[in-house]
Amino acid sequence: MSRDRGPRLKKIRRLRALPGLVTPEKFFKFIKNKKEKKKEPFRKRNKEYRVRLEEKQKLRFNYGLTERQLVRYMHIAGKSKGSTGLVLLQLLEMRLDNIVFRLNIASTIPGARQLVNHRHILVNGHIVDIPSYRCKPRDIITTKNHERFFKKITILKSKESKHLSIKKDYKVKNFQGQVKKIIDRSGVLFKIKESLVVEYYSRQI
Repeated sequence: MSRDRGPRLKKIRRLRALPGLVTPEKFFKFIKNKKEKKKEPFRKRNKEYRVRLEEKQKLRFNYGLTERQLVRYMHIAGKSKGSTGLVLLQLLEMRLDNIVFRLNIASTIPGARQLVNHRHILVNGHIVDIPSYRCKPRDIITTKNHERFFKKITILKSKESKHLSIKKDYKVKNFQGQVKKIIDRSGVLFKIKESLVVEYYSRQI
């Protein structure tokens, strides 16, 4: 499967915070050291398109998707009941690589994808090496080598992550992450206007 190998910090400079792409420490260090650049004026008639495009790019780069993958998710969300934008975010948030990231087993989504590809992640006791695997409520997420990941396991932004839970056994240094329910809008980590993404694709597709 193809993946984006471009410079991550250039994307951060253009689109601002993407929590799934780089660690917070690296992001704030980059923002502190970078020089402010004057914004180039652009035609008013292109402003709306540019805003929609940037929101779409935020979504794509944060979750590490190709354009084809994002279009496929848009088709699925469009055919589902409920708000298309909310369903789209739920589909992306419930991907296995994102759940591994939210459990803090990996510090970034690309790092989580690598762990999944290298067969370190188990779902309900079975190895799953497909990053796009869609997790469901009551799924149990564990790793092959518990001691390696035990110390840093904690739910990112636990107050906003009501859809996940963790059980730790300190005696044997074991843990279990569980998906309790489908994530709601308040649980999404980064700021995104999903309605603009839907508008972008409604004009493109």
